[in-house]
Amino acid sequence: MTTQRLTTAQAIIQFLKNQYVERDGIEQPFFAGCFGIFGHGNVAGIGQALQQYPDFRYYQTRNEQAMVHTAAAYAKIKNRLQTLVCTTSIGPGATNMITAAAGATINRLPVLLLPGDIFARRNVAPVLQQLESSYSQDISVNDCFKPISRYWDRINRPEQILLSLPEALRVLTSPAETGAVTLALPQDVQAEAFDFPTAFFHQRVWHVARNRPDRASLEQAATWIRASQRPLIVAGGGVIYSEATESLRQFVEESGIPVGETMAGKGSLRYDHPLCMGAVGATGTLAANRLAKEADLVIGIGTRYSDFTTASKTAFQNPDVRFININVVEFDAFKHAALPLVGDAKATLEELLAHLGSSLLNGHQTAASYQLEAKQLHDEWEAEVQRIYDIRHEPLVSQGELIGAVNDEGDPEAVMVCAAGSLPGDLHKLWRSRHPKQYHLEYGYSCMGYEIAGGLGIKMADPDREVYVMVGDGSYLMLSADILTSIQEGYKLTIVLLDNDGYKSIGALSRSLGGQGFGTRYAFPQANRLPDDTVKAAEPLPLDLPANARSLGAHVIECETRAEFVTALATAQSIDHTTVIYIRNDRYVGVPGYESWWDVPVAEVSEIDTVRAAREEWEEHRAQERYFF
Repeated sequence: MTTQRLTTAQAIIQFLKNQYVERDGIEQPFFAGCFGIFGHGNVAGIGQALQQYPDFRYYQTRNEQAMVHTAAAYAKIKNRLQTLVCTTSIGPGATNMITAAAGATINRLPVLLLPGDIFARRNVAPVLQQLESSYSQDISVNDCFKPISRYWDRINRPEQILLSLPEALRVLTSPAETGAVTLALPQDVQAEAFDFPTAFFHQRVWHVARNRPDRASLEQAATWIRASQRPLIVAGGGVIYSEATESLRQFVEESGIPVGETMAGKGSLRYDHPLCMGAVGATGTLAANRLAKEADLVIGIGTRYSDFTTASKTAFQNPDVRFININVVEFDAFKHAALPLVGDAKATLEELLAHLGSSLLNGHQTAASYQLEAKQLHDEWEAEVQRIYDIRHEPLVSQGELIGAVNDEGDPEAVMVCAAGSLPGDLHKLWRSRHPKQYHLEYGYSCMGYEIAGGLGIKMADPDREVYVMVGDGSYLMLSADILTSIQEGYKLTIVLLDNDGYKSIGALSRSLGGQGFGTRYAFPQANRLPDDTVKAAEPLPLDLPANARSLGAHVIECETRAEFVTALATAQSIDHTTVIYIRNDRYVGVPGYESWWDVPVAEVSEIDTVRAAREEWEEHRAQERYFF
């Protein structure tokens, strides 16, 4: 057996750059490079290896959390068939990744994390930044990654990577098991040399299978579809990851079943398709929510049924409603006591399409009256969207009309990215998706600060598309430093920065729960303790968001009116580096709820009248929540 003497870190990089994935006969490298911030825990290990092997691209970044967001966004736009590695030093550098790692796992996006760790040999402990324990020597802050990683290991000897790295790749390339994978690397082990078998570094291709469901379950599903009078499809992110959008369109047109879309599934069907009902659930449209309420069969495709999708289990009120769930993850396929079709969304839809022309479904379609009802709801909803787009609110513009301006005046082939605040709910309702990648929301974790880092990952994955990052002031202030990374790497973003004078989303939620917007305004403490509507004229904090963006290298365009905003969108397309379009937005103007609800418990007892009133309303809605057996 021939061997090659390498450090552990060198061997890791050599292995990673030779890992490929293949689906449908298309083969590509799985890793597009490595983000990293170096410290004493990785500079002489992984850092030295990256310097030695420049063909495995290294990217400098500003923040450890942000680089994991960027890697996750990259993986999402690549349909989980490619991702990036993230390396940090030990201690705070490592734990800074935890928030974004949780987001990657919740959203089932593959990201490989290589945090430095304390010395395996232990004799110099406690090292700088080490967490000590009185009951174990075998613990470090990297143990915090265990519950949020789909695979976790600590490499205490060089030869352990011979078994650990293949297992890591098995998980990362699995449609069902993927998420954050963490390999904790003690800093001394990274630099130790070992005679590694050269075969370990040969190119390996990981086949991403399109698993198909059980035949008997498929036939039962066909029977249920044939018997249904008011079926509804709930399209989730799995439709897009499996590249099943065309199969979904064919299935919808042959069956006549309308479609509601989750946050991750928006764009599964073009917005102007007559059977596209748009967003469903707590942030849903009137069209989708009305059909969901009376649906007797819900066909979930690639969705995990979050509380926003189900409107906290109040969306589906038909007492006889049944569920068919198509999902690669068995755990999700069984939700709501469903008939599970455990398989790839594209492959399963193809199987069902074959049944549509067979004796099982006999060319079955929903009734013409039901399709007409759905199409009328679609048209009514599009009129409502246009109404909101056309609002000309003064003196400050409304968020809805700004969304409309970006949608109408921006590049129609662009990608729009968002994550947190009030924007996601309004975008879910109002954004008109023209292609499957145009609507990019991180809403499994809804992590503030994802937007700019995520936009960078999208642009890296698809440099020829325009990327619009829509972000509120609260989320911007949490994680904006990677504007500089976009400048450094030459990836242009158009960032639409909405100044809401504070936390708009939680302000509105607080007011709806009787909390009067407490603590959500950007105001000095005395004013911030008062009811929101009494501090509209409060002295603002000395915050200059445009100056902040300029300091990071962005071109900044400041706007006051919608007309100026539209002009800025056009101007931004001609600028060759990251541009921030800044505009103030009226924090008190929102988009209606359209017969939906989200369960946020209200204080059961309170001295505040508005809280007591909100509790009564909450109890009425709470009574509508259902169990499904």
